[in-house]
Amino acid sequence: MMTLLNTVTDTVSSTVDKLFFVHHGCYDGLKNLQKKVENVRLVDRLGARKPSCGTIYLTNTHLVFADEEQKHESWILHMHISSMERLQLTTAGFPLYIQCKTFQCITVLIPREKDCQEVHAILEKYSRAMRLEDLYAFTYQPSCDAFYQVAGWALYDTQTEYLRMEFPEKHWCISLINKNYEICDTYPKCVAVPRSATTPLLVGSSKFRSHGRLPVLCYYYKHNQATIMRCSQPLSGFSAHCLEDEQLLHCIRKTNPTHSSAPLCIVDTRPAVNSAVCRVTVTGSENANIYSDFKFVFLSIENIHVMRDSLHKLVEVCELREPSVEEFLAALQSSGWLKHIKSIVDTSAFIATTVGDEGVSVLVQCSDGGDIAAQVCSLASLLLDPFYRTLQGFMILVEKEWLSFGHKFTDRCGYLQGDQKETSPIFTQFIEAVWQVMQQFPCAFQFNERFLLAVHDHAFSCQFGTFIGNCEKDRVDLRLSERTYSLWGYLLKHMGEFINPLYRREDSQLGVLRPVSNPQNIKFWRGMYMRFEGWVHPKESVMERLCIMKDQSSSLEDHIKLVAKRTPPSMTS
Repeated sequence: MMTLLNTVTDTVSSTVDKLFFVHHGCYDGLKNLQKKVENVRLVDRLGARKPSCGTIYLTNTHLVFADEEQKHESWILHMHISSMERLQLTTAGFPLYIQCKTFQCITVLIPREKDCQEVHAILEKYSRAMRLEDLYAFTYQPSCDAFYQVAGWALYDTQTEYLRMEFPEKHWCISLINKNYEICDTYPKCVAVPRSATTPLLVGSSKFRSHGRLPVLCYYYKHNQATIMRCSQPLSGFSAHCLEDEQLLHCIRKTNPTHSSAPLCIVDTRPAVNSAVCRVTVTGSENANIYSDFKFVFLSIENIHVMRDSLHKLVEVCELREPSVEEFLAALQSSGWLKHIKSIVDTSAFIATTVGDEGVSVLVQCSDGGDIAAQVCSLASLLLDPFYRTLQGFMILVEKEWLSFGHKFTDRCGYLQGDQKETSPIFTQFIEAVWQVMQQFPCAFQFNERFLLAVHDHAFSCQFGTFIGNCEKDRVDLRLSERTYSLWGYLLKHMGEFINPLYRREDSQLGVLRPVSNPQNIKFWRGMYMRFEGWVHPKESVMERLCIMKDQSSSLEDHIKLVAKRTPPSMTS
C-alpha cells in the first residue's frame, strides 16, 4: 500500500485525475478502504490493447485500479458512476461494466463471483446517496496548502452584478419581495423587476405562473436598454388569464424607452404543439388575443425526457466497436444529439440578435423556467457580454442563471437514490453549446476546453458544495457555504491551468458574437464524449498541447532574460 501511495504523483497522468486528486491530497481516502480485490483485469473497450492486470481498491469515495505491470493507477469517483451491469460470465472471470457521467466506460474482469457481487454492491451504495448530507462534499478535506474553505463562496452578489450591467435605477430595482422564499421557493431572495411594478402586481403574476416563477430580469444590455427576462409557463389553460401578469409584461415593455413602441418578444422555447397540449392540463402559453401588444415566437427545444434519451443514444454511438464511417455518422444522426445542440445555439443566437441588434426586449419561458430557460438565457448573455467569456465572468454567469434561479442540479444530475426520470443532461448541453461557440470564436474566450470539462465533471462529482441542491433555498438550508468547499475557489486557485493561450481581449470586446449554426458548423465534441477512447486516461487535446508550448516558450523567454542579466556587457558587445 505504501508503494502505491509513494508512486501516485508520478503515475497519474490524467488531467481529470490531477484535478480531483493530486492538488487535493485525496489519497488519504485509502484509509477508508472498503474492499480490495487482486488479479483483476481491466479490459480495453475497443479491444486494441492487452488487458491490464492489477488490483482494485474501493474506498468510500473512489474506485482505484492499480496496474501492477504499467505502474499506473486509474481513479473513478463513485459519484461519477451513472450505471453498472454484470455481464455474462467469461473464462477470464466475472465482467462488471461501469459507465460514468464523464463518459468514461470500463469493464473489469473479477476472478470470483462473490467479489464481483460485493464490488457491485459497494459501488451501488456510494454512487447515489440516500440524502444530501451523505454526499462527498460534506466530508471532503483538501490538503492544507490547497485553498481556504471560504474561497469562492462570495464570488457572486446579485446587486453587484446588476450594477455591473449598469441597469438604470429609474426603470429597474432589486426587490426583496422574495426574501423569505415565500413568493417562489426556487427563485433567489433578490430579484430585479420593473420599478413601476407594485407588490400586488408581482404577487398576482407569480400565482399565474407555474411554480410561482414570475417574469424577472436576467440581463440588461446597456448599449440600447433592451433586456432578457425569464419565467415559467402561465397557468392559462384554454381561457384563463391574469390581469396582474398582463400589467407586469406592460411594465417590462416600458422599461425600454428607446424602443417603447416595439412589442415585447415572448420566446417560448417549446415546440408549438407541446404548448397546445399543455393547455389541456391548465398550463400552456399566453392567449395572443389578450396579449395583443406582444410578439410570440416558438423555437422548438425538446423537453428533458427527449434530451435524456438522446444522450443515451449518443453514449451508445461512442461505444461502437470499429464502426465504419457510414455506421458512425448514421448512428450519430439517429441520436439527435447535435440537432438538439443546434436548437439551443439557434435559440440563444436569436435572443442575442433580437436584444443586441434590434433593441427589442425578450421574455423567455419554458415549462418550469429552470431548464431550457437557463440554457438559452445564459448562452445569449454570453454572446452579448464579453465579461461572461472570462473565467470569473463565466462562474458568475453559472451562479446567476443556473444556481440562483433554481436549476435542479440534485434531480437532473441524479445525486440521490430514487426515480431517475428527473435526470437530464441540461447542463451538459449548455457546456457543449458554449464549446461550439468557442470553436467559431477561439480568441474571444479567456478560458479553455479544460475549464469547461472541469466545470462539467464537478457538476456531477459532489466533491464541492457549489452544485448541491435544487435551488438557492436548499443551499441556504444546508449551510453549504459553511460546511463545504466551493468549486470556484479551486478553479481560481489554479486559474493558470484554464487560460486559453489564444485569448485576445481586443477580440473579446468586438461586441455581440453571432455563431453560424449551419449543420457543417456544429461539431461532434470528441474531447468530451470520447476523451477516454485511447485508454483509461483522457487524450491530450490540441489546445492542451498549445498551452504546454506556450508555457515552455514563456519559460525560455524568462531564462533568456535571466542569462542576459548575468552576462557581462563586454561579452555582449
